[in-house]
Amino acid sequence: MKEEKTTLKRLKLLPALFRKQDAEKVAPHTGTFLSRAVKQELIHRLNRGNYINSFLYGFPRVEEVACFLRQSAYISCEWALNYHGVSLQSPLVCTVLTLDTSVGKKRDFHYQGITIEFSRISPALFFGFSYNDKFYMASPEKAVLDTLYYRGMIPAQDELEIDELDFKSLLKMVDQYPSYVCRTFSSWANLMQIDSSGLSQE
Repeated sequence: MKEEKTTLKRLKLLPALFRKQDAEKVAPHTGTFLSRAVKQELIHRLNRGNYINSFLYGFPRVEEVACFLRQSAYISCEWALNYHGVSLQSPLVCTVLTLDTSVGKKRDFHYQGITIEFSRISPALFFGFSYNDKFYMASPEKAVLDTLYYRGMIPAQDELEIDELDFKSLLKMVDQYPSYVCRTFSSWANLMQIDSSGLSQE
């Protein structure tokens, strides 16, 4: 009982999501401390070196875990479109765009029935997102362009709530993407009856 109280006391010093390095600051013999806490179901191991402080804080949202697993990252594409109410489709994949090089199918992570996928984005396109409730989320306009950039199209586009989009912001952002994305966007905008006149496609 005393041992469990000591463990809980130390866990209270840790956030809802923490790394082994965080635990090293509050618990000597960190490996033993973490193994014991996992066995007692006080914490949940996400993957190597990453943990959920589940007994004290419960299980965090998919978005929180996604951004915790990669620093310098934000959530975009279909997940962000649904988050902002632009898409009515409920995706089973949460796309995380990151400056980190640890990306690809082998790096996919499964959490609460959702696949968290990581794709690398160039520093030049690392913009258009904000911090929302413990995670970084692309704006609806950035999510549209990222989806066109990575997918070449937007799924179920006939069901999109385009009134949620700031078209001036879209036109301003798209010029920073490669020319083929500008062309794809122009075709999509025409299909959606969005005025994209003045868009540079060089």
